[in-house]
Amino acid sequence: MSAELDPVALMKKQVGEAAAAMVQSGSIVGLGTGSTAACMIQALGDRLKSGDLKDIQGITTSFQGEVLARECGIPLTTLDVVDAIDIAIDGADEVDPNLNLIKGGGAAHFQEKLVEAFAKKFVVIVDSGKLVDKLNLNFLLPVEVVPKALNPVTRAIENLGGHCQLRMGVKKAGPVVTDQGNLILDVKFANGIDDPATLSATLNNIPGVLENGLFVDMTDLVLVGEVIDGKPSVREIKK
Repeated sequence: MSAELDPVALMKKQVGEAAAAMVQSGSIVGLGTGSTAACMIQALGDRLKSGDLKDIQGITTSFQGEVLARECGIPLTTLDVVDAIDIAIDGADEVDPNLNLIKGGGAAHFQEKLVEAFAKKFVVIVDSGKLVDKLNLNFLLPVEVVPKALNPVTRAIENLGGHCQLRMGVKKAGPVVTDQGNLILDVKFANGIDDPATLSATLNNIPGVLENGLFVDMTDLVLVGEVIDGKPSVREIKK
């Protein structure tokens, strides 16, 4: 089956286009990372090329997103020269019923949180498989760690009940290295995460931790892509 006819690929394209349609001319836009966010970036580029959208500037959350945004003709800026971000759009690895998230499957959660925390509106785009009753039962929690602090941070997280594994590279010898030059610990708590806000604060207070992948009380809207009876559709979830 070709990508053009693949309902899952079409669904990702539709949810990306639905999010891109929310962006207004003159906006500063936070551009997320990952396959669904890539569809959104491409849709924004198409709107710019057609003249439907004008005078936007993007702030990317990863080097990958920066490359794609430039390819799509989206002008870029940075956090240190703007007063505000009007809307940020990004994917997620898990979304719980309170719209708390686990992000960081692409090892970009530090820059993602930095951008999305300062956005006036944060829109999450996912497929229905990312909706869960409780975080961390299926997806590991990424924690970005300064390399020299790897061992003490690992011990501290294990004392909290988390099982840690260092994320290793694919088609690369050695561990994954983030855009900030740090390492990623993927953490599993046996019974999932009962209190994301408290755990997030506790993890970030461990010396050597740059940021964790819990996004708590940040999400304004979730656009969920689904394939129903072989046809892609998009629905909204709000708090």
